[in-house]
Amino acid sequence: DCFHKGSLVRPAGDNLVLAPPYIVEKSQIEQLVGTLADAIKKSDKINIVSCYTRSEDKRDAFAKKYACVAAPSYESILADNNIDAIINTTPNSVHKETTIAAAQAGKHVFLDKPIANTLADGRALTDACRKAGVVLGMGYQRRREGHFRWIKQQIDAGVFGKLVNAESNISRDRLGKIDLSSWRYQASGMPGGVMLQIGIHYVDVLTYLMGPVKAVSGRSAQLVLPGDNPDVASLILEHENGALSTVNASYASASEYYLMNIYGKDASAYYDLHTGLRWLKRGEDKPTPVTPPKIDTFVDQLEEWAAAVRGQGAPEVDGEKATLSLAVMRAGIRSAQEGRRIEIAEIMNDPNA
Repeated sequence: DCFHKGSLVRPAGDNLVLAPPYIVEKSQIEQLVGTLADAIKKSDKINIVSCYTRSEDKRDAFAKKYACVAAPSYESILADNNIDAIINTTPNSVHKETTIAAAQAGKHVFLDKPIANTLADGRALTDACRKAGVVLGMGYQRRREGHFRWIKQQIDAGVFGKLVNAESNISRDRLGKIDLSSWRYQASGMPGGVMLQIGIHYVDVLTYLMGPVKAVSGRSAQLVLPGDNPDVASLILEHENGALSTVNASYASASEYYLMNIYGKDASAYYDLHTGLRWLKRGEDKPTPVTPPKIDTFVDQLEEWAAAVRGQGAPEVDGEKATLSLAVMRAGIRSAQEGRRIEIAEIMNDPNA
């Protein structure tokens, strides 16, 4: 019993429609769809007006909870001329199929990361949206967190000077919490395991803060969780500006944890889940706490996308940026498999990547 095809759609006025995704795990369905739907409820710019899932009971329950109409099928949403846009939260392997179908129906698309499992699929769906003249926005909400926005402002203002190094960790405890029948925990559905599923968020943040990546060295291991996919992974990123950064991702650790330290010649910033954000300028002995504005990242990215649909601006992360982000991940996966440093250009030029 699983959801089929997911979407958020916006009619010609100011309304949007949400349909749950095709995910086997009930807990992850509720978490992802609930997070997006709750974010929409907080916004005065977006309204949920319709939803769809193959399960009639779940469809009706969702429609009742969010006061929207239960659509009879994904195809009926695409055929509805009053609907302008969808949110696509289907499995990675069908992002291409479902997004191209939406684009060909003239629907704008907000797509959950990663853009696809392969660069070929990512490019195909990006091209389809471009040719159809529809807006493609991507779900990379981590870069929007207040601490990272604050660091980015300081970097852009020249406060950090030359960027030299960064280190990051994104960890969640998944022991006893996974369903091996879910595509999210299978190598075929989520190649690279934990690194593609959650590590990609901090690879995006590091690219956002430190600049484009030119090469990757990666290692991965399966230490605690069952199945056929890595539950621990580490990447060394070589940035085009010469800086080096690291990403560690884990589903095998004892607790949830996030860390991001950015080092510059003139200043450094330190963020972690438990102590928040601090920064230190050259010559100082103790870091100074920083309290950046809190940002509802899901609302922020959805409202930005909805504005772009209405012709106001463009999504911060589009199909091209998301495909490049995927290339970094594919480089890390290949590096871990083959035990060698992989340049991004190699992946971008490989038709099978």
